Amino acid sequence: MTITEGVESRSLGLDLQQPESILALLLDGQLRALNSVSSALPQIVEAAARLAACVRGGGTVAYAAAGSSALMAMADGLELPGTFGIPGAKVKCLIAGGAASLSDLVGSTEDDADQGARDIGEVGLARGDCLIGVSASGTTPYTLAALRAAANAGAFTIGVANNAGAALLEEADAAILLPTPPEIISGSTRMGAATAQKAALNLMSTLMAVELGHVHDGHMVNLRADNAKLNKRASRIVSDIGGCDEVTSQRLLARTQGSVKHAILLAAGVSDARSADDLLRRHQGKLRNALAAVERG
Repeated sequence: MTITEGVESRSLGLDLQQPESILALLLDGQLRALNSVSSALPQIVEAAARLAACVRGGGTVAYAAAGSSALMAMADGLELPGTFGIPGAKVKCLIAGGAASLSDLVGSTEDDADQGARDIGEVGLARGDCLIGVSASGTTPYTLAALRAAANAGAFTIGVANNAGAALLEEADAAILLPTPPEIISGSTRMGAATAQKAALNLMSTLMAVELGHVHDGHMVNLRADNAKLNKRASRIVSDIGGCDEVTSQRLLARTQGSVKHAILLAAGVSDARSADDLLRRHQGKLRNALAAVERG
C-alpha cells in the first residue's frame, strides 16, 4: 500500500468527534503536508533552474496531471502569464479528460494513457521545452504516458509525486518527492497531498521567475497589467522602485505600453522605451543589473 492510501490512526472515531476537533485534526493534516515540502527544496531549486533556462530560450512549459493534481497544476500554470509575464502561448496545462474535466472530474480519465501521449503530441513538445508531471500516487497512467512521450520528444521532464519510488519520480529527469503522511481521510489526496503539490509548484515557478529577473525586491516587475487593480499595482511598483510620484509613474507606463521594467528604467534616466529595451536585452531581462548599468553611466 502506498503512503497516500495509508490509514491515519488518529482518524479512528473521527465521525464521533465534535466539529471543532474534526477541523483541528484536518488542519493538522494540512500543516504536516506542508512541512513535507521542506525536504524537497534542493530538488525544487534544480527544477526551477531548468524551467528558467527553458523560458529564457523561448521554450514551452507544460503541466500534465489528472484529478486534484491537475487542479493544482492549473492553478500554478494559468497564473504565470499574468503574474510574471510569461507568454501565454508558452504555458500549456494538460488535464486528463480535457476541458470537460473542469466541470466534472470523472475518475476514469486518469487511466487513459493514450490521451496522455496524444496530448503531448498535440502541443508539440520538443527539445528545449519542459514538462511537469504531477501525481499523488506517482503511477497515474495519463500522467506517466505524458511524461514518457515528452521525454521521447526530447523535452526535459520534472516529476512531482507523494510516494517514494513511484514510477513518475524514477522516470523523470528531475524528481520532486513530497513525502506527505497518510491523509486524515484515507486516500483523499485533494487534502494533504494536493496542498503540498500546490506549495511545491508555487515555489518552483516563483523561483523560476526570480531567476529570469521578473522579481525585484519582492515586486512582480514583469506582471501583465490588464485590469484596474493590476494597473494600480504596476503604478505603485514603478513609484516604489523608480522613486517617482504616482502621476509620473502612470505617464511612464503609458510611454512603455504598460511595461513596468521599462517604465522604471525611464524613471532612472533612460531616454526612451527602445533604449530601455536594449538595456534589458543586454542584461538578460534583469532589472537590477540594468539599473546598475544606468548608475554607472
